[in-house]
Amino acid sequence: METRGIEHLFDFQRFPNEGLLLVLLLLYAPVGLALMLLRIFIGVHVFLVSCALPDSLIRRFIVRIMCSMLGMYVKQNDPRLRDGNVKLYICNHVTRFDHNILNLLTSCNTPMLEGLRGFECWARGYMEMAAVTGRAELVEALQRYCSTPGVPPLLLFPEEDTTNGRVGLLKFSTWAFSLTESVQPVALFVKRPLLAVNTVESSWVAELLWTLFVPFTVYQVRWLPTVSRPESPEEFADRVQELLAIELGVVSTQFTKADKAEHIKRKRHVMPRAANSNLGARPRTSPVGSVGPSSGTEDRQIAGMARQVKEVLPDIPLSIITRDLVRTNCVDTTITNLLECSEEALEEASTGDPSGLSWGPQSPAAPPVSIIKPAAKTFGKSPIDRHMSLKERKEALYEYARRRYIEKHGLNQENAL
Repeated sequence: METRGIEHLFDFQRFPNEGLLLVLLLLYAPVGLALMLLRIFIGVHVFLVSCALPDSLIRRFIVRIMCSMLGMYVKQNDPRLRDGNVKLYICNHVTRFDHNILNLLTSCNTPMLEGLRGFECWARGYMEMAAVTGRAELVEALQRYCSTPGVPPLLLFPEEDTTNGRVGLLKFSTWAFSLTESVQPVALFVKRPLLAVNTVESSWVAELLWTLFVPFTVYQVRWLPTVSRPESPEEFADRVQELLAIELGVVSTQFTKADKAEHIKRKRHVMPRAANSNLGARPRTSPVGSVGPSSGTEDRQIAGMARQVKEVLPDIPLSIITRDLVRTNCVDTTITNLLECSEEALEEASTGDPSGLSWGPQSPAAPPVSIIKPAAKTFGKSPIDRHMSLKERKEALYEYARRRYIEKHGLNQENAL
């Protein structure tokens, strides 16, 4: 399957882009609001029933029927595939209620790793780990839990954050695969009409209200065969991730939770500022901060070009590289601009002026470089080529600064050597 960029793993807007779907959503809105109010009333009773009844097959059946009235329809493949001896379920993460959905099918506990404490943690169905302060202590506590006989299995989401469930999986954390010798992968599909299943930076309360607003949300659970661990936890995590990706029909990526947070941060800060920059910018068909297919491709291209420039010029901040790439849309031109700016900085430093020691795009009014152009004609395809290109540019840059200094002060060529 074709590798996709990280921006395709998440939805940044909840409403559809198609005009027909927007019209249907507008027509459905009054019905959805009335349905949401009614379901809130029913949801209170679902919560009370789930709290009053002990954990059993009868309770799960009653709560599952009541959840269908809330528009949350849960289906599973053959329940006999569920291994009653396994102590750890591994599932992909799509919504903030995935653990509640799995609890409607079987008894399992999901530890709250961060954020919630006390009543809110208990009300949302998490197992609180209040006494745990670090990752090593968490692994030790969960290992003790898994070795305790008679306790329900653990349900963990090694992606550690949600995706839209349509394109790929975040890289699995390896610590979860050191708890037991065998795990059972669980593939979760989530679909709903009109609206996105989840959006980044949306609270669980907002996600719940939108779930009650839409006509229905279908959760499809598939139990995969139990997988044992003959290798290291890292290789075990990669193997289970690949198995789940194949079952879900998505790609297995190397992006992590930290990469998602960095992408959201860049989407919120860097790209809007670049969109507002109109000095020498090429015309664009859509704003840089939008989430349509064309802007997503453009965002991925800018990020890829920024990484190429960063490999050649590792000392220049990524924000400056990105800003110049938005203007030029060319790797070679951006490298040339940044190198020429560094030439000016070295020349000013040689004359004792500290004001020239700053990075930034070259001003349009700056004089062109006529003696030496320390920019390669092409971008190297291998790291060795790029390293040699950087070395040659540095040598050309120093030679250019030396000659300018000699010419400016009228020094003799032999005395300056």
